Amino acid sequence: MHKTNLAAIDLGTNSCRLRICDKDGKLVYREAVTTKLGEGMSADMRFTEAAIERGVNCLSHYAEEMKKHNVGAYRAITTASCRMAKNGEQFVKKIYDVCAIKLEIVSAYEEALLNVRGASLNAPADKDFVLVYDLGGGSTEITLAEKKSSKILHTVSIPWGARNASECFDLREYDAQKAEKLREEIEKYASDFLRDSDFLSYQSRCCCIATSSTPLRLMNMIKGTPAYDMNYADGLSAPVEKYDEQIAKIFASDSSELAKNVHIGENRAPIIVAAGVIFQTIYKTLKIKELMSSLKGAQDAITDDLIKEGKAK
Repeated sequence: MHKTNLAAIDLGTNSCRLRICDKDGKLVYREAVTTKLGEGMSADMRFTEAAIERGVNCLSHYAEEMKKHNVGAYRAITTASCRMAKNGEQFVKKIYDVCAIKLEIVSAYEEALLNVRGASLNAPADKDFVLVYDLGGGSTEITLAEKKSSKILHTVSIPWGARNASECFDLREYDAQKAEKLREEIEKYASDFLRDSDFLSYQSRCCCIATSSTPLRLMNMIKGTPAYDMNYADGLSAPVEKYDEQIAKIFASDSSELAKNVHIGENRAPIIVAAGVIFQTIYKTLKIKELMSSLKGAQDAITDDLIKEGKAK
């Protein structure tokens, strides 16, 4: 059987995503695994043995899925955690040795560009610009770009994401003083972005899009779905006041309640409070009024590149 399908792997600080499509870009298979690669990393900026084992297991599984789905070409990227970890290069080598998957450590700029190109697929035709922010496990990228060309006008990489902020600020449950310290940290970066990008002058012609798990989960909460469905939330928009309501519920819940929440679950519960603080601080600082949640991101841009490069046979 000819290997005609294409795949993209995006390994982040908290989760790893696989997208497989055919030569026309039609989705064949999608999966996301919580690897918690950055768990415990903040102590000495090294991946723990347990985290490495989870990463190896996930990518070994993905290698099997790519074989099963006749993948002929792929690109696998890894982002903030591998950029920062002292043993990031060793981890990448181990993944290749064990799984035969070549991981590419991309820069913050490349990460932002891929997310803009993917998220822009959800932007309405009447908007000339996109504001994309991707809240990862180990960093958060905010990017203003032209929608049609994906030309980046201004971008910033904030060295805080849901995983490392939860650990460093001790925010498994909401604590006003601890949350305020994180909020102040995020505000510094977001305020600089607001000033340096002149975002408010673009806002009326701009679609504001948030990628990653947090906005997708919040959108499911807003819509009251019976369970978390990332595909359902892709491309849906809501006023920021609706996000505020759901974030307030998260802040008012203890860790056991968060773990039992059908839209959050045990894996996400330890980091959702920090994610909520970061997510909310950014849209408030940037004075965003309406926000779209997007499943589309780096993986969609990667498979699009593979198609354009003629990798599909």
